[in-house]
Amino acid sequence: MFKTIHVDQLRPGMHVQRLNGPWLKHPFWRGTFIATERDIERLQASAVESVDIDVRRGVDVDEASGTAATDDAGTSAPDAMPLPAVPPAAAVAAPAATLESELSRARRICQDGRDAVEAMFREVRMGRMVDPAAVLPLAEEITASVDRHPAALISIARLKTADDYTYMHSVAVSALMVALGRQLGLDEDDCREAAMGGLLHDLGKACMPVDILNKPGRLTDEEFEVMRSHPAEGERLLRASGLENASVLHMVRHHHEKFDGGGYPSRLAADATPLLTRMSAVCDVYDAITSNRPYKEGWDPGESLRRMASWKGHFDPAVLKAFVASVGIYPIGTLVRLSSDRLAVVVEQRPGALSTPRVRVFFSARSRSQILQHDLDLADAGCGERITGVESPRQWGFRELEKLWAP
Repeated sequence: MFKTIHVDQLRPGMHVQRLNGPWLKHPFWRGTFIATERDIERLQASAVESVDIDVRRGVDVDEASGTAATDDAGTSAPDAMPLPAVPPAAAVAAPAATLESELSRARRICQDGRDAVEAMFREVRMGRMVDPAAVLPLAEEITASVDRHPAALISIARLKTADDYTYMHSVAVSALMVALGRQLGLDEDDCREAAMGGLLHDLGKACMPVDILNKPGRLTDEEFEVMRSHPAEGERLLRASGLENASVLHMVRHHHEKFDGGGYPSRLAADATPLLTRMSAVCDVYDAITSNRPYKEGWDPGESLRRMASWKGHFDPAVLKAFVASVGIYPIGTLVRLSSDRLAVVVEQRPGALSTPRVRVFFSARSRSQILQHDLDLADAGCGERITGVESPRQWGFRELEKLWAP
């Protein structure tokens, strides 16, 4: 049973079924949720005047404040309970799905995401207004996939081709932002803003000349200055579309700022850069350097993390540390050398065992020959192996390493 009430009548525990106002004018990306004190404060400060509540799934207007709705059996309905706090990083739960089961869904999400981002770029290039709300379903799908198994979508999105980079980069950064947000213990609203910021952060590149955007070589100083305008162009496009979410707009404009104040466009100091924007700086660079681009091949994920850690002043150290925990010390797809001098590819990371992932052994470094593939769980005390280093697939001539972990 639905009731329409003024936002001033909202109380914690009410099940909001619909927000009666345009999405661009309110701070929520889901129209259905159990209201908390913070939700109510944000709604009452927004342009939304009324909401529809479902009294079967939450508190009714006639019930005492804080009283939970009950089902027919008189027990508390799960949807009416207060939302639990996001667990701290050390207590992040194990994936709800296996990597294998989530990979197929991740491939579909990547294809849908590529198409959606390309469509936005096409609208901009044709001089039309973009509709940020059109990618809301995609942001929800990305968030759900990361919650089921964060490594699946992150790993599949990294396999983009150089031709797909411009569009797939946004999908990958969105997934990385959600995984990092979960690791940092951000709440649902912040994680949704992180997902949306990732999808929209490079929209300004649609305003860049295609010959510069896809140039297969190093940019000239003049061309680089043109490219440096894309964050401001992205913010301009989104403001013109009616987007008012300050966090998303800040990520779009400032994702190239550095922790030491040496970034662009505003050379912001660390204390002037919100957490979500500092997160976007890490996620944007990681996906860029691990991806094949028109002018270079992507680096191995493990190698990329080590290089990023060496760039002093570039990233917030605490955010980078959480990022490494979210993708793993040895992300899926990393080529590693084992103590037996055999080479293996990391096929799965698990919370709490970042230095001992599951690997697929396939090559003898000693004899430089293929061996029978088999999996090892390095967390198993009886396996007798440990990782002694990260290897470069390019130096070994392994061109299609992904076929070992994502067949």
